[in-house]
Amino acid sequence: MTATMPPLATPDRTNRLAATRHGNRMVAQYWDDLFTARERGQQIVWYNGGALNPIFQAAGLAWCHGEAFAARLAAQQLEGPAQLAGAEYGYNAELCSYSRTHLGCAVLTVQGDEGAQTGVVGAHDQAELAARLPAPDFFVNNYAGCSTGQQWDEISYRVFDKEVPIFNISHPFLWGNKADAGYLQGEEWESASRYVRDQLVDLIAWLEERSGNKFDWDLLRESMTYIKRAAELRREGLELCKAKPAPATFWDWISAIAPINFLPGNQELVDYFASVRDEIQHRIDHGITGIENERYRLYFDGIMNWNKLGFLSRKFAEHGVAVMAGRYITNAFWQEPQLIDTDDPLLGMAQHYLLCPTNHGTRTLDYLTLRDCEEYDVDGIVFHSTRTCRAFTGPQRLLARSAQNNLGIPSIFFEGDVADASFYKEEILESRLAAMLEAIDVKRAQAS
Repeated sequence: MTATMPPLATPDRTNRLAATRHGNRMVAQYWDDLFTARERGQQIVWYNGGALNPIFQAAGLAWCHGEAFAARLAAQQLEGPAQLAGAEYGYNAELCSYSRTHLGCAVLTVQGDEGAQTGVVGAHDQAELAARLPAPDFFVNNYAGCSTGQQWDEISYRVFDKEVPIFNISHPFLWGNKADAGYLQGEEWESASRYVRDQLVDLIAWLEERSGNKFDWDLLRESMTYIKRAAELRREGLELCKAKPAPATFWDWISAIAPINFLPGNQELVDYFASVRDEIQHRIDHGITGIENERYRLYFDGIMNWNKLGFLSRKFAEHGVAVMAGRYITNAFWQEPQLIDTDDPLLGMAQHYLLCPTNHGTRTLDYLTLRDCEEYDVDGIVFHSTRTCRAFTGPQRLLARSAQNNLGIPSIFFEGDVADASFYKEEILESRLAAMLEAIDVKRAQAS
């Protein structure tokens, strides 16, 4: 009998930043604190969309960001039971998998011990998932440019029998079509900013009234001072990554999203992003690269496929591809810190909520994409067509055409999803990526 040899493992050619491991520990500690918030007598708010956590911090509340919790479950391969519970409750698989996963957690939270009796999920799954997520005292919706996001909390509100207070913030879409319109400029931008800022004032009054906690304005200014500094350090690190070869890649910055997106504003957050920037500078000074043998530089457009984070980073590195930047990291998450006035931070906060990468017209998205592709000197674009996020994928074909026409940059598309691995098709990505890299080689040979 002939023994079958196992396939040889593909060498890992990535060189991930060591600093991100500390970020992972900070995030893990945050979730552990949230899971025990009720035991400490804290009230809890569930929210989605833009980073409202500085307001919740100053309001004396614990907070759960819905997308972040769904992404964490997907990254740990633990999303299945919540999605199954959501499906049995009636949520279609084509619904945004962030919301489907989080709504499934809401269902499990309401069911409590009933889950083990009905067989929807087992006791082990309850312990791993919804049983650890404390039920909300409030819902706050802060989603821009996404119709699902604006209904997400409304459905959660119904799951909890319409007994949990809910506050919705409305965000005008930034069409960018008027004569004076442009990125961060024009009357549309100015009026929308004031409109959202005024709603934040209303939100703070609403939280004070219902929680019984006096809002701490000094704490808001303090936390936003830390967040602004962390965001500045993050921008400095992103700038350093334009070096050739790249000292760090898109995947390192994906790992750093959680800290900037929802961790408390404090000195530890600043120290973390200082360590990320300093490690990148150290790599440049000593010739240390983000991947082995960089041969190509690509731009990645699309929300992260959290089930496949490690897999995708290794796949691109295997082909000698340094993924440099992407709409999801370069143009999101406190990306314009100069807008924040730490003495009066609400306007700058409102403006960042409006700057959600799904809340721009194509004219602005085209400007941002071409700008980043030129500044990072990329050879092509990979579009992740996120199956259940139409808001992100809607303009991608137009962006691909513009990049080809204006910069001569080729593109490929592959389908996947933020938190549902069943939509990912490995063969499609592999074949299209190999074909694009061959085309880049031919173009280089013709130019030499």
